[in-house]
Amino acid sequence: MGQLKDRSRNVGTTRRIVESLRDQIATGVYAPGDRLPSTRALAVDLGVSRTTVTAAFDQLISEGYVVSRQGSASVVAEIGPMRHRQPDEKSGPAIPRLSSYAQRLSQLPEGASPVHSGLAFNFRYGDLSAADFPTLLWRRALTEALLKTKGRLAYGVPAGNPVLRKELQGYLWRARGIRCESEQIAVVSGSQQGLDLCARVLVDTGDRVVMEEPGYVMARHVFVAAGASVIPVPCDDGGLDAAAVEGVRDAVLAYVTPSHQYPLGGVLSVGRREALLRWADETGAYILEDDYDGEYRYDVKPIPPLYQSRSGRVIYLGTISKTLSPTLRLGYLVLPENLVQVFSKCKQAVDRHSPAHDQEAFASLLESGAYERHVRKMRRVNAERRAALIEALRKTFDNIEVVGSSAGLHLVVWFNGLKPENEVDLAAEALKLGVGIYPVDPLYAGQRPRRAGFVFGYATMTPAEIRSGIELLRRVFGNRDAFI
Repeated sequence: MGQLKDRSRNVGTTRRIVESLRDQIATGVYAPGDRLPSTRALAVDLGVSRTTVTAAFDQLISEGYVVSRQGSASVVAEIGPMRHRQPDEKSGPAIPRLSSYAQRLSQLPEGASPVHSGLAFNFRYGDLSAADFPTLLWRRALTEALLKTKGRLAYGVPAGNPVLRKELQGYLWRARGIRCESEQIAVVSGSQQGLDLCARVLVDTGDRVVMEEPGYVMARHVFVAAGASVIPVPCDDGGLDAAAVEGVRDAVLAYVTPSHQYPLGGVLSVGRREALLRWADETGAYILEDDYDGEYRYDVKPIPPLYQSRSGRVIYLGTISKTLSPTLRLGYLVLPENLVQVFSKCKQAVDRHSPAHDQEAFASLLESGAYERHVRKMRRVNAERRAALIEALRKTFDNIEVVGSSAGLHLVVWFNGLKPENEVDLAAEALKLGVGIYPVDPLYAGQRPRRAGFVFGYATMTPAEIRSGIELLRRVFGNRDAFI
């Protein structure tokens, strides 16, 4: 053990000598042709072994900074013009030359809600309770995948493991009524990559993309970064205003969350569904249907996906981020037949394929029925959390409106009488008490309602914790007589 420590110490000393001499050469202390001190002399000056100094010189010789000739001193090599600066000169990094894509992306605000660790009560949407994850089931399935005898380790099929795609075909038919061939399913690394692939394949710079207003910020960022002009279309209890979409005749894509509009929770009505599908057929645009939490329905029956229409203009996007874990980067696209090949090539160009062992493990859970049993369990657990949240909100506050609670893992609370500019201050006050609440304002691209609103996720806490968190909010809002 002592020898290992000594060797590690010598390596660190050698590195420091190399860096010091390299800096002195770069700043002109030693010019090309100058003789360097002998290894013996430098070792004495630095109080280190000659072996350590010799190793540093060997490194500088291999990098081309120093030339060594038999029987003579080492000299600085003829490197050519070098950028000189004083050792104490402070200069910031040069402004990089960025692509137009990167420039657009760098100008966008943060897309996701801030992550606050250590909060006692966090109503952040998108997070799940770690206690809900089926650790033993997943570990068993993943271990089986790892232990399967393989002749070689190779890249997988870009569109996804064929066994998983076959299992997803059956699951989507049972759970969502979607009929498709397994070849039409593309496995992606989470729904975010599904959005990105759609933008890469279908959107050019300057194209117009219809989006819900308010809507999912990370989807908006994908399309803006791709150079699209995003056309916000208002939503209400009936979902996207399809009549407003009718006036947009040159869009190439419409991004919608028809089963549970994010964040307001509206369900796209039958009339609007038909109007939107008709618009796509007439204009040649595609509809990207994000069914991000379609497994969670409480007060209403499951809403048939738009993909059921089989119009050939709908792309269905699903994920396991809300059923298993957002840390498992797995999702899936169901594609029209004429887009299958190009999406597979795009997926291959982006990351070759999604994690192979995770795909095998997920396929095993689908095949055994364990995944669907887990989903049913989570539906019951989250229904209890949802009920506790609604009850606590209505018990604590009088002048509020709760929307979007019939499905999913979040709801929106409008605080009547409070202005939207109060949202940030209220969230900051709640944070001081250990409660995370998240303003709805960032989800709007344009004009928004004239009252404060917050998105409340409830999938990370027990009903008791939810009630305690809402009770603490009484202290945050307690001096606002307008709605208490």
